Amino acid sequence: MNNKKLTPVAAIVLSGLLSGCEMTLPKTETDEVAKTVNTPAPTNSAAPEDIVDALTISALQLEVGQLTTEPAPVLFNDVWDRIAYQLSIDVPQNRQVVAERNWYAKHPGYIKRVTTRAKPFLHFIVEEIEKREMPIELALLPIVESAFDPFAYSHGRASGLWQFIPGTGNRFKLKQTWWYDGRRDVIAATHAGLDYLSFLHKTLDGDWLNAIAAYNSGEGRVLRAIKRNRKKHLPTDFWSLDLPKETSAYVPKLLALADLLKRNDEFNLNWQKIDNEPAIAVVDAKAQIDLAKAAELAGMKLEQLHKLNPGYNQWATDPKGPHKFIVPIEKAPAFEAKIAKLDKSERMSWARYEVRSGDTLGGIAQKFNTSVGVLRDVNNIRGNIIRVKQPLMIPKSTKALTEYTLTADNRLVKTQNVKRASNKLSYKVKSGDTLWDISQEYDVSIRSLAKWNGMAPKDPIKPGQNLVIWKESVSENHAKNAVVRSVFYKVRSGDSLARIAKKFNVKVSDIIKWNQIDGKKYLQPGQSLKLFVDVTQT
Repeated sequence: MNNKKLTPVAAIVLSGLLSGCEMTLPKTETDEVAKTVNTPAPTNSAAPEDIVDALTISALQLEVGQLTTEPAPVLFNDVWDRIAYQLSIDVPQNRQVVAERNWYAKHPGYIKRVTTRAKPFLHFIVEEIEKREMPIELALLPIVESAFDPFAYSHGRASGLWQFIPGTGNRFKLKQTWWYDGRRDVIAATHAGLDYLSFLHKTLDGDWLNAIAAYNSGEGRVLRAIKRNRKKHLPTDFWSLDLPKETSAYVPKLLALADLLKRNDEFNLNWQKIDNEPAIAVVDAKAQIDLAKAAELAGMKLEQLHKLNPGYNQWATDPKGPHKFIVPIEKAPAFEAKIAKLDKSERMSWARYEVRSGDTLGGIAQKFNTSVGVLRDVNNIRGNIIRVKQPLMIPKSTKALTEYTLTADNRLVKTQNVKRASNKLSYKVKSGDTLWDISQEYDVSIRSLAKWNGMAPKDPIKPGQNLVIWKESVSENHAKNAVVRSVFYKVRSGDSLARIAKKFNVKVSDIIKWNQIDGKKYLQPGQSLKLFVDVTQT
């Protein structure tokens, strides 16, 4: 072969052709190259060195500026950098945005907490947004909606990372049962949230700010505001619309976060690093399984598994599905293999119960911490009629229910036990009761009553439901509702009568009277004291 040295431009062209890469060249020059390369060779075909010469000549006729290549992909180590690079919505430096930005900037601990919570899920969310070619700013929306807490529940009955209310959840096919709430399933809710935003964007004439506002307040409210402005010949952009106070602050919150992220060199907030690579995988268990068993197979702590799968309300998956689990990506292969080998009998524990005289489905369900619907489904029962000695199969947890710390019941207990005032009262809902009735009887606000019980003010209540009520002082009439139990307390080192009295919400004088002790003498470690405690107040 001829030892001619190719120029850099010729080398680029030759490299592209030999590697099969597509390059855009001017028509006249590319035609000549095509003739040289693509025309079928005759019997006396050109020698290799002649082909190289032809390519060299064509390449030399081109100017460097005529070559067009695809830009090299930008690589990031941190998902936050990946988001910051793609931010595209203009952020006005108006009063609303600046106010929200200043709040975030003054609360770096908040940013640190929410970005830490985002760590398992953010890469997945970013990938989904990019697939749909939607604004990357939407990846920040769960911060505004729920502070990236998939267990979040608002006073407006909104639940999960993307804060779906029950009706909108149903509208976008998010299943909601006693066993499972798709609004808190991060995978399902992310797809539904982006579906809803896409719908809003199309409905609101391609205006993303109006679409984001409608995600907060509903498309009907935004459409009505647009209609009013059109009647008055006013602009219909977000900043010109008359919207509820919450919604008027909602969009600026998102834009403020985007601004802070884009200009982090200036504000220096602690956006916790999230590796720009998949962190989670989904494994389908294919049938109902106890969460404790699933955690064992996945090599995880039960609470750790449940945090990644907050859609499961109870100690097992819904009998009718879904049965999918989010797990750390490195654990997925082994988990999937073990699930595949698991015998059906090992997935769940079952109790056999024989119906007794006076039993009802509701009573049996309460006794075994299940629902009437589950009993009906498992035992093929229609209606509420059961007969004495009828055998029932009842699913039961493999561990004590208290160990499933993130079930709906256990989260409720934790919420109800947060001390809000000096006295804690217990109230059992009666037929015909409403939250308003109860709030009036105990002179507390509906919002407070709902908050103490992990509810929204508009949530329905049902007979037999236990509510807690916190009061600084208790009337004589309400004191009758007290549930007093005798308990024995063993004195510990460092204990005093005052400390014990405070712990059990009783008086020092009563402890002295009940135990006939000298209040001036020191208590001795190991000493036993009898106390009469109102269990509704401790």
